[in-house]
Amino acid sequence: MKRREFIALMAGAAAMPLAARAQPAERMRRIGLLQGGADDNSDVQARNAAFLQGMQQLGWIEGRNIKIDYRFAAGNPERTRRYAAELIALAPDVILASGSSTTGPLRLATRTVPIVFAIVPDPVGAGFVNSLSRPGGNVTGFMQSEYNLSGKWLELLKQIAPGVTRAAVLRDAAITAGIGQFAVIQSVAPSLGVDVRPINIRDAAEIERDIADFARIPNGGLIMTATPFATLYRDRIVALAARYKLPAVYHNRSLVVAGGLISYGADFVELFRSAAGYVDRILRGEKPADLPVQAPTKYELVVNLKTAKALGLAVPPTLLARADKVFE
Repeated sequence: MKRREFIALMAGAAAMPLAARAQPAERMRRIGLLQGGADDNSDVQARNAAFLQGMQQLGWIEGRNIKIDYRFAAGNPERTRRYAAELIALAPDVILASGSSTTGPLRLATRTVPIVFAIVPDPVGAGFVNSLSRPGGNVTGFMQSEYNLSGKWLELLKQIAPGVTRAAVLRDAAITAGIGQFAVIQSVAPSLGVDVRPINIRDAAEIERDIADFARIPNGGLIMTATPFATLYRDRIVALAARYKLPAVYHNRSLVVAGGLISYGADFVELFRSAAGYVDRILRGEKPADLPVQAPTKYELVVNLKTAKALGLAVPPTLLARADKVFE
């Protein structure tokens, strides 16, 4: 090798570490996350943790290649709208929305920023997507369930508490899902011999007053439909059901873990973990319009025998045999 070539080769080798150090850092992507619940709520924290875990498994690490801007509306519609506008102003690559109450304001605020939702009962009826198979806009995600699931809550209430002839349905009448879920429950009520009435949730004081008023007449039970208020007022609702000896069916296992009687519905934590997959695909260049809305593949039945005993209820063996989880 000639002396000139040798010197050039050595100079290039010496410069390699400097060149490597001079490579641009990994691009930081920005994600907005709008939760309908409060930041100190254990359910909300579990869902956020599942989403982060899902992102990590796909190679996205907070602080390294993604920055997540969190907002927690805590059931306040005005705050939800304000936070939706704030997140969009940050120009994120994608926003993850929790439920109809956050997806709606986000969609009204932008038709360009990609939005992935989790825990939305009826995205077509709410106007978030054109169809489940072809969303067609900037929104897609993961359904909580179809409306016909709501009828099963009333069926479960009659199975576990046959003496119930009246049921109060706790719902959020301000969202499409609150209206749709109650309509299905109302449609099956006559065949089960149950008179149903809605309790529209707005704040803690109203919940206390309406449940106390409902409990004045015997043979009543409660149904807690899917709404961010169920997360926000979880412990209060479970405590009121216990105080007034009201058998209650819930839409999610977290309320049974907190002391509720029985629940039937999708695993919300897993829906948030799944949502990471769509966020990943959008960050890698796919469009929400091309990602079909997905429904849960599994629903779980959870029973709390301790609560049943406190209410003087004998849980039918057939119901226990179907349960995915039983708390003794």
